[in-house]
Amino acid sequence: MIENDEALRAVEGSIDRPSAARIYDYFIGGHTNYAIDREFAEKVRARLPLMGDYCLTSRQFLGRAVRQCVRAGIRQFIDIGSGLPTAGNVHEVADEERPEHDVNVLYTDNEPVALAHSRILLDETADPERHEAVAADLLQPEELWDRVMDSDVIDVREPVALIVNAVLHFIKDDQDPDAILSFYRDRVAPGSLLVLSQMTNENPVDDDERQALADLLEYYESTTNPGVLRTMAEFSRFFGGWPLLEPGLVYAPAWHPDRNTVFAKAPSESRVIGGVARKPSL
Repeated sequence: MIENDEALRAVEGSIDRPSAARIYDYFIGGHTNYAIDREFAEKVRARLPLMGDYCLTSRQFLGRAVRQCVRAGIRQFIDIGSGLPTAGNVHEVADEERPEHDVNVLYTDNEPVALAHSRILLDETADPERHEAVAADLLQPEELWDRVMDSDVIDVREPVALIVNAVLHFIKDDQDPDAILSFYRDRVAPGSLLVLSQMTNENPVDDDERQALADLLEYYESTTNPGVLRTMAEFSRFFGGWPLLEPGLVYAPAWHPDRNTVFAKAPSESRVIGGVARKPSL
């Protein structure tokens, strides 16, 4: 069991540069962020005033995707790059959707502070027989999958929902995300669902927005997580040709919107794309 002082030790040496996870936390109204993160976030907001809403869009997409996965019969989730816990964590959404409380969740992240806070959250609010947080890096798939296999909460022989939400825009093409996603797709059972989203530079409304998105990437070069934006065509390959659930790969607010969805009336303004695909049966 990780105590609060261990979480504090986990951030030592990690606050000399802004952290993408903590910036995201700040933008969606969380409290696990520091002055260096808030200063950076406000610099971004000055250039892209809707950046907070883009981050909220990603978080809302995650919640709606979890609900749809549960409704589709999925009872176990692997959240890769889960980040800092905040409102609407996967296990909380799943348990709201399934009052039977029979859904298992494994969180993975490579940032010590994210892992530490996730474990604190799980110690306080979760069921240790169904929920677990482990240290693992999306970019080291064999090691990550070993952690999944060693987990007490995931049975890889059964379908899972594999979530990579708001992470792939921090994975550049020279880091070979194609091979990494292929590795994970190969290892999940038939009937599994793949939940993916990222920020896009698809169809900027004008030259100013095009330049603002380019500036965003330049800003993030100074953080612990430099980034890349992709069009829908560039992003769609990560689903590996699996059939997409309706409505396909779309701007995230157009994916099963509910009454709380930001940008619901103008999804393309969200700068976030996402979709869910199912692994075909053998």
